[in-house]
Amino acid sequence: RRDLVDISKELASWRAPFILEVCNLDLYRGIALTIAGSDSGGGAGIQADLKTFAALKIFGTSAITAITAQNSLGVSGIHDVPPQVVTAQMDAVLSDFSVTAIKTGMLSRENTIAAVCEGIKKHDISKIVVDPVMVAQSGDSLISDGAVNALKEKLLPITFLVTPNIPEAEKLSGLEISDIDGMKMAAKIISESGPQAVLVKGGHMDGPIIIDVLFVNGEYILFEDRRIETENTHGTGCTLSSAITAELSAGVSLEEAVRRGRTYLRCALEKSFKPGRGYGPVGHAIAVEWIE
Repeated sequence: RRDLVDISKELASWRAPFILEVCNLDLYRGIALTIAGSDSGGGAGIQADLKTFAALKIFGTSAITAITAQNSLGVSGIHDVPPQVVTAQMDAVLSDFSVTAIKTGMLSRENTIAAVCEGIKKHDISKIVVDPVMVAQSGDSLISDGAVNALKEKLLPITFLVTPNIPEAEKLSGLEISDIDGMKMAAKIISESGPQAVLVKGGHMDGPIIIDVLFVNGEYILFEDRRIETENTHGTGCTLSSAITAELSAGVSLEEAVRRGRTYLRCALEKSFKPGRGYGPVGHAIAVEWIE
C-alpha cells in the first residue's frame, strides 16, 4: 500500500505540468509582435495592442519605440528609444518566436523607421500592418515631418496593410477628404507607395453611419456600421490595427481579418469607460463570438 501511495505521488508530480502544457497548446491561436510606443495611461500604444492580442487569444510580444508620459488629458512627455535598442528588441523576439504577423504603431523619428524596416527585412515577415500614428486623441503630435516622408518611402513599400484614419490619409495622400469618393481616391494614391492593401477609416466623418474603405487588388470593399455614441475613444486606432494583426496571425484572410477587427473594436467601444478625467479607453477585456 505504501508503494502504491509513493507511486501515485510521483505520478501527480509530473502529471499536472504535463496536463498544463498540453492544454496550453490550444490556448493561443498565433504569435504577433507589436512595434509601438508605450502609453502610461494604458489605453493606447503597446498596452492596447497587448490587451487586444490577449483578448483574441494571440500571444503578444513587443518592441517599444518610445516611452510617453500621458494620461486621459494629454501627452506631457515623449522619450524616443534609441534605434539600436528598437532593433535589438526585434532581433530578440524574431530570432526566437514564430511570429506570423507584425503591427507597427508610433514611429516618431526617421531613424526609428529605418531601424524597423531593417529588422522586418532581416527576418522576412510578410504580414505587416502599419497604423500610421500621427496625432494623439488629445491632439498632441506624435510624429515629425521627416518621419512622415520616411514612412511613405521606406515602410509602406514593405507593408501588407496600412490603416490610416481620415487626417492621416490626408497627410499620406495630399488630398482633402470630405466624402466616400475622397476616401477611395486617397486609398488608391496611398497604395501607389507600395502597401498591398489600404484601409481608410471613416470615423472622423460626420454622420450616424461610419464607413471604412478597404482598397486591395484594385478593388474597393466598404464596411458600414452605425456610429457608437461615446467620448471614450482613446486607443481606437491602435485597437483596430492590433485586432486585424491578431486575426492575420491566426491565419484569417485579409477581408475577414478586417471584418473581425471592426467587430472586436465595436464590442470594445460598447464597453468603453472613463477611468480618468479626459477621453476614456475602450474595454479591451471582452469576449467575441469566434473565440471559445
